[in-house]
Amino acid sequence: MNRTPPPDGPALFAALRACASGIHPLEAGTSLLIDHGSWLCRRDFTSRFITTGTSISDGITLLASTDWEAAITALNAGELPSSGGERRIVLLAASIAGGIPVSLYDTLPGIDQRNFDLLVTAIRHACGQRPGAGPP
Repeated sequence: MNRTPPPDGPALFAALRACASGIHPLEAGTSLLIDHGSWLCRRDFTSRFITTGTSISDGITLLASTDWEAAITALNAGELPSSGGERRIVLLAASIAGGIPVSLYDTLPGIDQRNFDLLVTAIRHACGQRPGAGPP
């Protein structure tokens, strides 16, 4: 992977999903970040915490990964301005996808309905129940 500027929009989302493919928690946290719709539209986030590269297995597929630890370190240091909802989502996504510890006691209160629904979908996905799969 390299530090060239990541693509925007759908190409970035596809590259992130391709890199996370097959690892349920990584897929889930990545999807939460994508579906939230804020962080991946911000150059101050994507230019610092998204790394891109080409798949070594086919030499064609664009891959992208998130440096969750660095992103949360920057967030906690005040280097990434955010709304309360944005902060909650990136913390929760980093916890699900990257194993970054997060206090649910501090993070969950105040979450709005849309973000709650996205979070529940992500938790189900992390447990192996991909969206649209229905109950086991």
